[in-house]
Amino acid sequence: MTESTLLPATERSVTIPEQHRWLSVDVLRGLTIGFMIMVNNNGGGSAAYWAMKHANWNGFTPTDLVFPTFLFLVGISTVFSTQARLAKGDSRSSLLGHAFRRAIILYLLGLVVNSFPFFHLATMRFYGVLPRIAICYLIVAVFYLYRPSWKDKAVVAGVCLLGYWILMRFVPVPGYGVPTHQISLLDKNANLAAWLDRQIFAPHHLYEGVRDPEGLLSTIPAIATTLIGLLTGIWLRSTRPIAQKARAIAWAGCAGLLSGGLWNFTFPVNKKLWTSSYVLYAAGWSLLLLALSIYLIDILSARRSPPASDDQIRKRYTILLVFGTNAIAAYVLSELLPGALNLFHPRPGVAFLRWFYLSILSNLPYAPMASMVYSILFVAVCWVPIYVMYRRRIFLKI
Repeated sequence: MTESTLLPATERSVTIPEQHRWLSVDVLRGLTIGFMIMVNNNGGGSAAYWAMKHANWNGFTPTDLVFPTFLFLVGISTVFSTQARLAKGDSRSSLLGHAFRRAIILYLLGLVVNSFPFFHLATMRFYGVLPRIAICYLIVAVFYLYRPSWKDKAVVAGVCLLGYWILMRFVPVPGYGVPTHQISLLDKNANLAAWLDRQIFAPHHLYEGVRDPEGLLSTIPAIATTLIGLLTGIWLRSTRPIAQKARAIAWAGCAGLLSGGLWNFTFPVNKKLWTSSYVLYAAGWSLLLLALSIYLIDILSARRSPPASDDQIRKRYTILLVFGTNAIAAYVLSELLPGALNLFHPRPGVAFLRWFYLSILSNLPYAPMASMVYSILFVAVCWVPIYVMYRRRIFLKI
């Protein structure tokens, strides 16, 4: 008796072909990018609703889930794209070259995004969202390309999380002392990650002057985030029934929330330092969102009579798939657009986007709501050109 015969009939009837396009992953990526654009462009800054802002230091808000979820999805996509290319006959050496080229392009795009429209070398930021994605993607892609099994990925992810905790908790910070002894654990300025970034770059190259939320040392646990996505991608490609996959992902999400929440008591959840507890806690939410997306899109659609086709699902979720299938293009556009628009000054000393937000605020004199309206309108403006690309089947492939 095989394992599949022991499962309920509803689970046995819902199967996913090995080459199936996981629209649930694309939809979740689209939701992530859409929310990322919203929180990065909320107009009102500190006046925005709490959910639209990062935690000031320790703590967690929905905004703090955006970047780790995207890295998590990078890990999943790495599995899918690598296996698809291998199935087409691409050699591992050609895939290795592709991974390096893609990482370099992503990093260079990050420099453009950070510096547009003036490109002042003296103040250029070399860290950032796209540079971190480039580094994490390259490391994880090469690792998976030459060692496709899952066990060593889990071990490396665990080593990254434990190793980062040891560095941040026990290693003395030069000029300050030992965390929890001479200095508090995760002191804003006197932590090892911030100290290291200041040794590498002058303050005007760092996002927050004395520290950078995408700094060098915190890339270690960010790699763990991407590896968790890679492990999830390996699991999704297994031959188990789709309902069993979704259920296991949901349980893993609960485990991430619990373990991250417990670790928070001794190593606080902190997005700007990408702490190990933050990795687990954010991964827990990412896994639960993925399980929900799989249930709604892959399971319920397959159980319909007749089952919904991919084209029908695409039409139903077009608003999210537009961003989800062209994520990098959408993100780069959303980051370049403010710099371009702010070259115009409708009033002396008032840049265009500030003027636009103040115009909304004058008609809707409640700052959080005005900020939300601004964010929604900004996302809509970004969505239109990406939709045109989607309709014309133009996808930015790096």
